[in-house]
Amino acid sequence: MQEQPSPQRPSRVPFWLRRVEICLYVIIRIYIGIIVLVLPWYPPLWADNELFNHFPRVATFLTYGAVRGVVSGLGLLNLWIAIVEAAQFRKTHS
Repeated sequence: MQEQPSPQRPSRVPFWLRRVEICLYVIIRIYIGIIVLVLPWYPPLWADNELFNHFPRVATFLTYGAVRGVVSGLGLLNLWIAIVEAAQFRKTHS
């Protein structure tokens, strides 16, 4: 005999709480995106990093333009996700 799946109850999360959650999610994504976008091009934190100086091969690898570009691309991706999430929330709840 197969068991019937129990029907899911509708979400009882208040609208304002969902809105706050989305706002915080978007703000955190924007901050992370900007930091990851700019960080590889800021020499005191990227090229002159004491942690990387202990591992010269890693430091050399991280100073390649392509590696910096990939990391900056991840920052752009975070910004894009934040914009899309904000737009979707506004579109579905306007």
